[in-house]
Amino acid sequence: MTVPPDDRVFRREMATAYRSGWHFIDLVTAIPHRGDSLMVTLFGEPIVVAREEDEDVRAYRCLRRPRGAPQPVRCAIRYGMIFVNLDQRDHQMVEPDSITATPRSA
Repeated sequence: MTVPPDDRVFRREMATAYRSGWHFIDLVTAIPHRGDSLMVTLFGEPIVVAREEDEDVRAYRCLRRPRGAPQPVRCAIRYGMIFVNLDQRDHQMVEPDSITATPRSA
């Protein structure tokens, strides 16, 4: 693992990661080759972290329902560490609510 030269920057990024719902999974070296994967349980949810064919590291939530497809989970790599964010609000496409108002007469 490489630590940035300014230790304050590292501590600030780590504090932001923990506050924002990002959780440390493992070091990137745990899945060094294409096709390697690692399964962890985070807050009772099984999460699979895999190095895909394009060398990107991706995370998936394993659904327990029959025939459920794995759901992608936000995954980030910082300083050689893998972080995932399980917050459902971060995984849904949010469209702005259109506010419609109906005027009422007295």
